[in-house]
Amino acid sequence: MRVLDVGTGQGVQALRLARAGHQVTGVEQDPAMVSAARAALAAEPRGIRDRVRLVQGDGRDTGVHFLPGSFDVVLCHGVLMHVEEPDPLLAGLARMVAPGGLLSLLVRNADALAMRPGLGGDWAGALNAFDATARRDGLGQEVRADRLRTLTATLDGIGAPLHAWYGVRVFTDTAADDVPAPDDLGTLLAAEERAGRTDPYRGVAGLLHLCGVRG
Repeated sequence: MRVLDVGTGQGVQALRLARAGHQVTGVEQDPAMVSAARAALAAEPRGIRDRVRLVQGDGRDTGVHFLPGSFDVVLCHGVLMHVEEPDPLLAGLARMVAPGGLLSLLVRNADALAMRPGLGGDWAGALNAFDATARRDGLGQEVRADRLRTLTATLDGIGAPLHAWYGVRVFTDTAADDVPAPDDLGTLLAAEERAGRTDPYRGVAGLLHLCGVRG
């Protein structure tokens, strides 16, 4: 498939997709991240390198670089939380998706912001988080969060209605940041994957994965 990875970072996701046989275009604004992605790509076999194109640019300017409907899949993972006004970005990304194609979003879940302070015994923090739309991440940066119902309406409005959604980091988002990886990582991932597609657990996940299909 033709994949556009917006906010590709160091190219980890793009390289995985290229190794699986897809043609991937990564867009990244940060020059340091672009350099890291290019270095990682250079270490790959030629067959993989030929499947990846890296573009330094803002995800809001996809219309400058690509024609509408150029991609079967558009990924925007971990980006909206750093964008103050996400609607123009989402509308532009939807235009890049071919009819029947997928728009995939990974966002911070605003409906679960009280979980981490609450489970940590920070009762005042939990109360304040119920109406919040942002939280501080592990690096101390304030990141914006989105609500499922709001993004569902947005996807309807841009012609890529919600097809499926999942919770991500249902259990692990509330763990202490310095907890080491478990010995049985596979079991943890299996538990997270099941919780992420099962009610009521997925609704309190730290992140939401939304999949919209272009009409």
